[in-house]
Amino acid sequence: MRWYWIDRFIEFESGRHAKAVKNVSLAEEHLHDHFPCYPVHPNTLVLEGLAQTGGLLVCEQGGFTEKVILAKVPKARFHGEAVPGDRLIYSTTIEYVRSEGAMITGTSHRGDQLQAEVEIVFAHLNDPAVGSLFDPVTFLRMMRLLGAYEVGRAADGTPLQPPRCLLEAMGQPAAP
Repeated sequence: MRWYWIDRFIEFESGRHAKAVKNVSLAEEHLHDHFPCYPVHPNTLVLEGLAQTGGLLVCEQGGFTEKVILAKVPKARFHGEAVPGDRLIYSTTIEYVRSEGAMITGTSHRGDQLQAEVEIVFAHLNDPAVGSLFDPVTFLRMMRLLGAYEVGRAADGTPLQPPRCLLEAMGQPAAP
């Protein structure tokens, strides 16, 4: 991922659900153009934040071995706007994971107020000609930066651990 539209995970349960925080700040460049004198965090970026929260959940569930890409958004409803100073909580739940892809549902809340609700379908792109979609070292650093391994839990309730393939890419020994 080149741009991060989430700031930190606050919950991450492997194969089930994740919650992330996005703090909307006037320091973000895109707010100075959207719209002049009335900065609004675009709903497309709320959607992208939800897609990143759910997409990372889907990727982790597959041990980061699948190439997961956003395929379609069958549902997206926005119930309000996000402006500088807002703290958005993105909640995503895996509805299904199949060989061809996965679907998540998600919501964005601003305090107690529902700000958005979405359904997002991801495709597994496993054509070898495509190559890697991410650098494993950068990806592991990003997951650590976002706090996934601090708050994350595996399906059995144990602390979430980085997968062997990412640790080996960093030259670190994998846990037995």
